[in-house]
Amino acid sequence: MIRLNQIKLPIGYSDMQLERAIAGALRVSSDQVERYEIVKKSIDSRDKKHIFYSLSVAVALRGEKAYLSRNKKAEVYRVPMRSIDELLERKIVSDKPPVVVGAGPAGLFAALTLAKAGLKPIVIERGKPVDERMRSVDSFIVTQILDTESNIQFGEGGAGTFSDGKLNTGTKSDKINVVLGEFVAHGAPQQIIYESKPHIGTDKLVDVVKNMRESIIALGGKIYFDTKLTDIVVVNGALKGLRLTTKSGGEGALDCDYCILAIGHSARDTFEMLSTKTLMAQKPFSVGVRIEHLQSKIDVAQYGDTRGLPPAAYSLACHLDSGRSCYTFCMCPGGYVMPATSEENAVVTNGMSYFARDGINANSALLVGVEPKDFASDHPLAGVEFQRKYERMAYALTNSYKAPCQKYGDLLAGKITVSPGEVKPTYPIGVEFADLRECLPDYVVGSIKESVKIFDRKLKGFACEDALLTGVETRSSSPVKILRDERGNSSVKGLMPCGEGAGYAGGITSASVDGINVALQVISALSGR
Repeated sequence: MIRLNQIKLPIGYSDMQLERAIAGALRVSSDQVERYEIVKKSIDSRDKKHIFYSLSVAVALRGEKAYLSRNKKAEVYRVPMRSIDELLERKIVSDKPPVVVGAGPAGLFAALTLAKAGLKPIVIERGKPVDERMRSVDSFIVTQILDTESNIQFGEGGAGTFSDGKLNTGTKSDKINVVLGEFVAHGAPQQIIYESKPHIGTDKLVDVVKNMRESIIALGGKIYFDTKLTDIVVVNGALKGLRLTTKSGGEGALDCDYCILAIGHSARDTFEMLSTKTLMAQKPFSVGVRIEHLQSKIDVAQYGDTRGLPPAAYSLACHLDSGRSCYTFCMCPGGYVMPATSEENAVVTNGMSYFARDGINANSALLVGVEPKDFASDHPLAGVEFQRKYERMAYALTNSYKAPCQKYGDLLAGKITVSPGEVKPTYPIGVEFADLRECLPDYVVGSIKESVKIFDRKLKGFACEDALLTGVETRSSSPVKILRDERGNSSVKGLMPCGEGAGYAGGITSASVDGINVALQVISALSGR
């Protein structure tokens, strides 16, 4: 196939327009084009008077060899890998199945890789299957009674299930195409393969997660829900087993030589247990708030004329004179601010969108970087305590799971908001207006004030006085790193940390890639390589 880049088409273009553009770019007749597929698609809105789609396509031609011999500069399209099967050389067997702890993106992709290799993994998940987990979240919103084992952080699918399902990543790996291909094979929309900023959405991600589970089981794997890792058995520096407890209070042991540790960034009790067993280190992360604007205003700021265009996204960052960085993260077009605590008497926010992104508000995390020097001690878990401190302060401000909220203009003026303006809060439990200076460090609040003004120069209207700030966002990434060597082992041989919770990823796609990579390390070890 031949790759064509930078095909420019108008918003709302038809298949016929694309086919004509392909034939024109190749200087062939339309009937010479056998088939084509979109490789990449993005919106170019730099000139708001002329917004268009820019596409890369792969084209199969009749007489392609002759065409390539005549056109030496034509780019040959090399089909990327789209399946885990393409990474595997052969099936292998093991008397003792490897164990995967955690059924988030890293854990699911690790388990699927092991299962496709023939290893019949055992997956341990402290939370519930995704359908039951959704009911737990709905119940918490209504009753404010938190299930500490089944919530937005814990359960099948991981924290990313209740997000926008964004799949774009700053990392580089051929396995990104494998992740996207497996998502599509398990029910995700086909367009995630080629969109420049792909997303699945919570509503569709739920079914994808269930389909991945069924694939793992069909290949001989087992998944145990409501089951938590409470201890590891180490003999002469090597892993020999796991101690487990169930939600009903049952205890058990599981012999294993290889355990892929794909715990999430909120598995604080597991971090605490591991801190006495294996080497861990503090890690920088970020804290801040969720900021909400009217999606219609963001659309106009990004596009000008919004007709026929999808809800607009944005990504903003700056470095301040103080040395702090501030940036937006996990931007949810047409989304909702969600209650994301996993501990009682704490308030944590996150963002979520459905696939259609058809909510009234846009929201994004507005985060300020924090470093180990900001923590209270040099203990590996000092970052966890830093998070916990401000989450509990946010709870104390409302004396409930309602979130403290303040208009941006009132934050600047140093006064508590009386009522919302044009932007109405979407946090489903409800908000209480408060002074956010009482639940965030001064340098975070100061950085937010300053950065919003800077971002307004890049995205007109971002500094709208009615923009709502809802606190606190503290779980953007893991506050710890579980150290591992080049073969994926922690300081305990056979205990192999991966994904976001272990400090090696920053989103669904990078966590999934890391899960595949560590699973391949296990396969290599069991193959004797």
